[in-house]
Amino acid sequence: MPTSPAQGPTVPAHVLPHRTPTQLLVVARDGLAEAARTRPDGLRYAAAHLAALRAAAAVLAARARPAPTRRNRITSVWVLLAAVAPELDEWAALFAAGASKRAAAEAGIPRVVTAREADDLLRAAEQFVTVVESALGLAHQPALDGLHRPLRLGGPAVAPRPGSAAAVPRPGSAAAVPRRGAAAA
Repeated sequence: MPTSPAQGPTVPAHVLPHRTPTQLLVVARDGLAEAARTRPDGLRYAAAHLAALRAAAAVLAARARPAPTRRNRITSVWVLLAAVAPELDEWAALFAAGASKRAAAEAGIPRVVTAREADDLLRAAEQFVTVVESALGLAHQPALDGLHRPLRLGGPAVAPRPGSAAAVPRPGSAAAVPRRGAAAA
């Protein structure tokens, strides 16, 4: 049963994120997309791990409440996640185990992770973000590839007025490239 922030476990106030759970999950999804586009294995691993960290921070933002404590001890997000959301402790252990590899990859140490390790961590991070979204009741709506503007639903399709910004083809678009045999204007 989810715990409300008013009665949730306490964590040191200075470790709570300054963003909302929704914002953190958007950033996590962006990080997953970046990781998927990244070719160097170490950087892909690091980007996927950071996306998982942001998803863990979303859980902390949603479920933990601040407790005034001294800042004398460094605490891992993964340790806090296991305390705040015990149902995610296996995920916390998985990502905690990869933290040193992420740090080495970010430092530029070559061949610290293999392509398979990077791909496996990316898949695990994608699954973890989905699990967190579900646990927090925040559904993810994937964007459609190639859709650059919202669709108008329910209204008539209206062509742009000649001379309007919408009627002028963008550079590189199919409409901007003259067809063979067409007269130049």
